[in-house]
Amino acid sequence: QVQLVESGGGSVQAGGSLRLSCTLSGSTYGTDYVAWFRQAPGKEREGVACVDIGRSSTWYSDPVKGRFTISPDKGGNTVYLQMNSLKPEDTAIYYCATRYLGPRWTNPASYRSWGQGTQVTVSS
Repeated sequence: QVQLVESGGGSVQAGGSLRLSCTLSGSTYGTDYVAWFRQAPGKEREGVACVDIGRSSTWYSDPVKGRFTISPDKGGNTVYLQMNSLKPEDTAIYYCATRYLGPRWTNPASYRSWGQGTQVTVSS
């Protein structure tokens, strides 16, 4: 079983930056894909970014493309989400997920393991 712990959330003003961390522990079987999702109040959980650690491939949702960067550390035990030029609409709880089953990385149902989330609040 794999455990995921997110950290790095907080409150920033629009235009600011935050870096989120997702630390994986326990069994790393099936953790090549790690994704970040977010969920704002009253909205569905949406995929933000995903990395295939083995192939060094990354994917981003359109709202964050060019502003967010997902990257693993060398050991693949921590996956970061660097968030720049933050906007009030980025306010949400951010979750990391792994144990990807396919077929779409943006679908929350495609992942078996989740962290508890970290709050990001962006004020205007």
